[in-house]
Amino acid sequence: MWEPILVVNLLLCILVLFIGWMGYKKSKKTVPLFIGLAFGLFALTHFFTIFGLKEAFLGATIIIRVIAYLMVCLAVWRSATKTKEEEFKQT
Repeated sequence: MWEPILVVNLLLCILVLFIGWMGYKKSKKTVPLFIGLAFGLFALTHFFTIFGLKEAFLGATIIIRVIAYLMVCLAVWRSATKTKEEEFKQT
């Protein structure tokens, strides 16, 4: 069954993946990379659902999503715990 919200989610996840990769290439900071990769993993799970593979990959989907959420948590934590000295060194 056609579910437009899943397609929109897939496209937006791919967009965040691309922006995260470009942000990493430009700045060499890992925070945008982790966020982009996490959304790439979310895109993979949307792909499974859109193409009717949700049941076949249910266990993998759960593991992939947990990993993706942990990557976002790590990126936010790294960003929030940077000291002023670390920020100036990376710029």
